[in-house]
Amino acid sequence: MISVLRPHQEKALEELRHAVGVLKKHAPLIMAPTGAGKTVLAAAVVEGAMRKGNKVCFTVPAISLIDQTVEAFGREGITEIGVIQADHPLTDWSKPVQVASVQTLSRRVRKPIVDVVVIDEAHRMFAVVNKWIKAAGWENVPFIGLSATPWAKGMGKYYDHLIQASTTAELIDEGYLSKFRVFAPSHPDLSGVKIRAGDYAEDQLSAVMQDSALVADVVSTWCDKGENRPTLCFAVDRAHARVLCEQFKASGVPAEYQDAFTEPDERRDIERRFRKGITKVVCNVGTLTTGIDWDVRCIILARPTRSKMLYVQIIGRGLRTAPGKEDCLILDHSDTTLKLGFVTDIAGGLDDGKPAGPAAAKLKEEPLPKECKSCGLLKPPKTPICPGCGHKAERPSTVVDADGELVELSHRRRPSKVREYTMAEKQQWYSTFIAIGMSRGYKKGWALAKFKDKFGVWPHHSMHDHPASVYNEEAQRWEHSRRIAWAKSKKRAEQHA
Repeated sequence: MISVLRPHQEKALEELRHAVGVLKKHAPLIMAPTGAGKTVLAAAVVEGAMRKGNKVCFTVPAISLIDQTVEAFGREGITEIGVIQADHPLTDWSKPVQVASVQTLSRRVRKPIVDVVVIDEAHRMFAVVNKWIKAAGWENVPFIGLSATPWAKGMGKYYDHLIQASTTAELIDEGYLSKFRVFAPSHPDLSGVKIRAGDYAEDQLSAVMQDSALVADVVSTWCDKGENRPTLCFAVDRAHARVLCEQFKASGVPAEYQDAFTEPDERRDIERRFRKGITKVVCNVGTLTTGIDWDVRCIILARPTRSKMLYVQIIGRGLRTAPGKEDCLILDHSDTTLKLGFVTDIAGGLDDGKPAGPAAAKLKEEPLPKECKSCGLLKPPKTPICPGCGHKAERPSTVVDADGELVELSHRRRPSKVREYTMAEKQQWYSTFIAIGMSRGYKKGWALAKFKDKFGVWPHHSMHDHPASVYNEEAQRWEHSRRIAWAKSKKRAEQHA
């Protein structure tokens, strides 16, 4: 017996029926974010097909998920299941529901003869599934995708209709997901990290994030703000995750490590110790982003990313509700929230793989969160009073009180005499000047001159000359103000002439 459906699940099913039956869509995709009850929704789709006498193939992204899927369907009353996998005890082609992994399907030339195909975790975009959707003779068979994050590049080439079951914001408001708070304790300098395939180059990113000061900040921040909560820590790669784990243990925090090579039995032991509170922090890379329902009350994001999918998956691990859980604490050491927005702000449609046109370029971007300068809490834009500590953000004054003397800042007086900049901050400024200069076709000397104009000295010999991938906002504002001042002075000179 299928569980009683929530209103958003009923709505998604109704839209699915309309898409397939009325609109004649071949491959609709249901977007069901964390907390939307994707398993129940999937079971309802399968049960609805069975009621019509249709045979269904349900595909999962890994062999390890076969038994988990069979058990989940069993809890919803769907027991007439066969498994497409060599030597599996449930192999039975006569059953109306066949569960198969993409790995098994990729090794078989002939696909199962079914009336409906349901693809779980459709954003994974496996080649065998994509070819199957487009294969001759399958045009009249509905392929129904399920995904919490359907933003993979090119998905729109295969799936032709997006159905949004709900949004993260709606699920939080309705109590199906936990509220959350985000702090930005540290700001890594990623100006020298290259972009590969749309995200940061992992080897360079790992080197940056393994900086001893950043690692120490991750541990000390958790000890200070983490409230001893059960925590998942997401790292860049195996080396970074191990360093973080060792530092946590060195600080007396019960921590464990997990990666893609961790054996299933060991993973179960780690989960058991985590659930019992024996382990407080699990440092992992690439293994705990999907498919878990642990009681997680704190997320450490120590892995900067430009991927909306990865970001939403990571934060989603901490948004499940649990008895006594008021909210999820997110310690973002990656600046990802400041660059992508809160997880409730992430949206998007099916990408067709084509470059965005002029109309898309003109779309106004949503304002990003701002960091409270007092407590580090990230707050919504245009929120002057911090909801965490009550600090009220004031517009920066151009007058600075120095040694009992009011000093007005101008281009004639070096800001560096009022504020000391770290070497990392100076590097961010220099990399930003280089990027601005390159975008305008200026020679390298322009960036050097701007740096000397700002700090009174040439860049230190240890600084690299890579352009910033993301501008330092303060440097960008300063350069803009210099251009305005120069234009005004030129105009005055022309008037006097």
